[in-house]
Amino acid sequence: MDRTREAAAEREFTLLLDDQLCFALYAASRAVTSRYRPLLDDLGLTYPQYLVMLVLWQHGAVPIKDVGAALQLDYGTLTPLIKRLEAAGLVRRERSARDERTVHVNLTEEGDRLRDRARDVPPAIGAAMNLSPEETKAAMTLLRRLADNVSADLARHA
Repeated sequence: MDRTREAAAEREFTLLLDDQLCFALYAASRAVTSRYRPLLDDLGLTYPQYLVMLVLWQHGAVPIKDVGAALQLDYGTLTPLIKRLEAAGLVRRERSARDERTVHVNLTEEGDRLRDRARDVPPAIGAAMNLSPEETKAAMTLLRRLADNVSADLARHA
């Protein structure tokens, strides 16, 4: 048994709300998402739509399946998000000329211009979090490791 599992086995687990890591994650996620809301309202985006736009601003035109993989969203969840972004004139969907089964998502000119207005969002969120750059990096590292560990555990138990 590795050290992490040994530590988990030795840890006392209770049913007290304040002892639940999942509740701390939930509360933090709700607080951060709530802080995003007024910033994204000014852009005409919901938080999930903002995440889709971040992928497109970073990578350009990509297959829908790649957007889903980046955001860890299934096709059924992602398609309505993209359709709403398309209705807002921010993206367009196009079938691949090489493979008709593949649909690419592209930014429109309006979607590309929105990037400039969105540049104010990360600093505002950073200010709200009030963490040092080192604390931010450590939190991101720990949260990514937590997600990877839980995903691996889910796969083992599937």
